[in-house]
Amino acid sequence: MSKIRPGELDDRRSNEDVVVLDIRPREDYQRDHIEGSHNAPVYGDLRQGNTGSLDDYLDQIPNDSKVVTVCKAGVVAQKATTHLEEQGYDATTLSGGYTGWRHYAENTLLYRVLSTLRRFLP
Repeated sequence: MSKIRPGELDDRRSNEDVVVLDIRPREDYQRDHIEGSHNAPVYGDLRQGNTGSLDDYLDQIPNDSKVVTVCKAGVVAQKATTHLEEQGYDATTLSGGYTGWRHYAENTLLYRVLSTLRRFLP
């Protein structure tokens, strides 16, 4: 299963047909989300191992699009990514989830430090 960093997602969104699927609860999504993303509030179900609830939202995703799944920190979104791949989608997970995206978008000191460290670590 692949992951994508926030900066890479930002670049791809401007150059490719990418669907961002935010699986966080509706309240979290309504509070703040990645612009243009779609909400499939199945976080709790996926966390409990019920991937079937995600199927109710597959009509929001064109079959030929690349899909990036998002949750709070990127852990539960991996389950969504795996399920989407099993359904034939080209899916990946946003590394760091929405929290990572927020740090990227706000260019926080934490994000800048971690980005610098990644350049030197394998």
